Amino acid sequence: MTTSAAPAATPSLRKVAGLALPALAVLAAEPLYVLVDTAVVGHLGRTPLAALAIGGNVLTVAAWLGIVLAYGTTGRSARRYGAGDRAGAVAEGVQASWLAFAAGALIAVAAQVLADPLASTLAGNNPDVAAGAARWLRIAALGAPGLLLATAGNGWMRGVQDTRRPMYYVLGANLLSAIACPILVYGLHLGLIGSAIANAGAQTVSGALFVRALVVERVSLRPRPEVLRRQLVLGRDLLLRGAAFQACFISAAAVAARFGAAALAAHQVALQLWMFCAFALDAVAIAAQSLVGAALGAGAATQAQALARRIAAIGLASGAVFAVVIGGGAGVLPKLFSDDPQVFAQAMRAWPWFVGMLPLAGVVFALDGVLIGAGDVRYMRNLTLVSALCGFLPAIWIAYGLRLGLAGVWAGLALFIVIRLVGLLARVRSGRWVVVGVLR
Repeated sequence: MTTSAAPAATPSLRKVAGLALPALAVLAAEPLYVLVDTAVVGHLGRTPLAALAIGGNVLTVAAWLGIVLAYGTTGRSARRYGAGDRAGAVAEGVQASWLAFAAGALIAVAAQVLADPLASTLAGNNPDVAAGAARWLRIAALGAPGLLLATAGNGWMRGVQDTRRPMYYVLGANLLSAIACPILVYGLHLGLIGSAIANAGAQTVSGALFVRALVVERVSLRPRPEVLRRQLVLGRDLLLRGAAFQACFISAAAVAARFGAAALAAHQVALQLWMFCAFALDAVAIAAQSLVGAALGAGAATQAQALARRIAAIGLASGAVFAVVIGGGAGVLPKLFSDDPQVFAQAMRAWPWFVGMLPLAGVVFALDGVLIGAGDVRYMRNLTLVSALCGFLPAIWIAYGLRLGLAGVWAGLALFIVIRLVGLLARVRSGRWVVVGVLR
């Protein structure tokens, strides 16, 4: 561990909030749109909502890749920005955008080929749900390049501590899509297909706005193989970490599907609310990535450690606020998405676990941001793999074997959060993540 002789003052709560609140708007925009989409489709009936659950879970692979790119880019860009090299920080974003476009195009093509077998596997013995999910997925996946370009753009902008422009870009695109979704679904009678068109449109518009932001920076837009290789090495560990998350969520959807369409639909409602809360809580992590990365880039190790403690406390308080809101809304929130009494009854089985996890998740997500900003992604990779392979996945398949229903699935998610919390607290206390200087 390397320390600095004269660390700068720890950023105030106002500074953290100044980065976190615009980031909150960006992070909340996508899951909020998905909640609108879920509500619109939910009133088409149980089968379309279950189909959206399957298709949406598969498409989260694109969102996961985008988050990998954004988080890796934020850490590298923030280090350069902290060292006084803004042009170098933006150049990291250019290279990340090339990776984003290539990955998004690959996902869009793969979805056209694999939609049917993936949907059939995840839907179990329900061919109507599988058919709807495959149709939705083929169209929605066309927005994957835009989605990944937008997340890469968010990454470098967070690194240079510009969280306001991304807020305008993402909110504008998702507002347009939220207006278009009910018009396409109900006004033009396109049903589930209208949802997919609105989704792909929002992602494409958002991606185009972030490409424009790179162009106006007047930096070279050419690919640089040496930087791409370094980003891929960093991305490898984040990718494996993300793969563990995706294995968990896709497996959870598959297990929920085997408890029936009502359970799967309820899981979709609870999961999307959970994702909304998670993305909102991640705003604190975004501030941590930017501030911790900049502090370490500037050689201020003591400042970075103080930031970690402050960020963890803010995460705990934020998670507790969400727990109060979600717990108090138990009798109302699920009914906004489906008026099916069986879906509501199933949602109530997941709700206590959902609410109880939120304060713990606030700390987990905050400390994730600290370690990502520090570039300590190898440890995060190992911890997430252990949590998934030894906690979440065994728990939910045991829940299936013992017929514990949706409560068992969400108990598995709670176990996943608890294992990660213990590991993150131990790592932060050890101080081994504190390494100053620019990442090469």
